Amino acid sequence: MDKVRTPDERFDGLPGYPFAPHYVELADGLRLHYVDEGPPDAPVVLLLHGEPSWSYLYRKMVPPITAAGLRAVAPDLIGFGRSDKPTRREDYTYQRHVDWLREALFDHLDLTGVTLVGQDWGGLIGLRLLAEHEDRFARAVAANTFLPTGDTDPGPAFFAWREFSQTTPNFHVGGIVNGGCTSDLGPEIVAAYDAPFPDDAYKAGARQFPVLVPATPDDPATEANRAAWRSLERFDRPFLCAFSDQDPITRGADQVLRARIPGAAGQTHVTIEGGGHFLQEDRGEELARVVVDFVG
Repeated sequence: MDKVRTPDERFDGLPGYPFAPHYVELADGLRLHYVDEGPPDAPVVLLLHGEPSWSYLYRKMVPPITAAGLRAVAPDLIGFGRSDKPTRREDYTYQRHVDWLREALFDHLDLTGVTLVGQDWGGLIGLRLLAEHEDRFARAVAANTFLPTGDTDPGPAFFAWREFSQTTPNFHVGGIVNGGCTSDLGPEIVAAYDAPFPDDAYKAGARQFPVLVPATPDDPATEANRAAWRSLERFDRPFLCAFSDQDPITRGADQVLRARIPGAAGQTHVTIEGGGHFLQEDRGEELARVVVDFVG
C-alpha cells in the first residue's frame, strides 16, 4: 500500500519527549514505532493512545511508571506518530488496526504479563486484544474508552465529533487535542501533537478513525466486537476503570465495563477530577500513580 513516513527531524527536541525510537517491520511492509523505557525484564505496562494523538500523549506517565521499576511500552498506531502512514483512507480498517498491533506486540515483541492501559481508540483496539489474547495480559485499566458494537447509540457528542472530523477543511490535530483537554496547552505542546502530520497526506488515518467506530448493528466490526464482549464477560483478571469527570464522549461507559466484566468486581475504580477526554495530558501523573498502585 502507498504510505508516507514522517521525517525524523520533525521529532527533534519535542518538549518532554526524550525517548529513543524503536521500530518493528510488519509483514505488509509498514514500520511501527514504539517507546520502550524501563528495565527490559520488568512487568510491562502497555500504553495505547487513540484519536488523533500519538505516544507523545503518554510522556508524563512514562517516567513515574519506570521509576516504579516497571517497563513502559507505548506504540504509535499505524497512521500516527513515528509509525508509517498509508495514504489511502480505505487502507485503514478496525480489523487491520487490531492485526497490526497484535503482530507488533506479540509476534515481534512477545509481550506477556501485560498491564493494558487504553484510552479512546487505545481501548477499542486494546480491549479486542485483551479479549482475543487473554493469556498475554495480567490486568487492564480502561480510561475514557469503550468497546462499541453498534447495537446502542453512541450519543450526540460522538456524532457531533464524527461530523466535524469528516467536514472540517482543516483537520488540525494539535488543536483537536487541545480542545479535548481541560487545560489550555501551550503552542509548543500543540505543535508537538502536530509534528507527525506535516500536511494532509499524513492524516488519512486520523481522518478515517471516527467513521470506523461501530455506530450501527451492520458495521463491519460489529460481529468481532460482539465476540470480544462474550470473552470479556468471562475475563476475571483485575480490571480497573479510571475515567475522568469531564469527558462528554465516553461519559457513562465505565459503568458498562464495570457491570459486564467480572474482573472489575471489587476493584477500587477511580474518577480523575479535572481531566478532559485526554486525561493523560490534563492529569497524566495522577493516572500514572493509579496504574502503578494497581500493578502493585
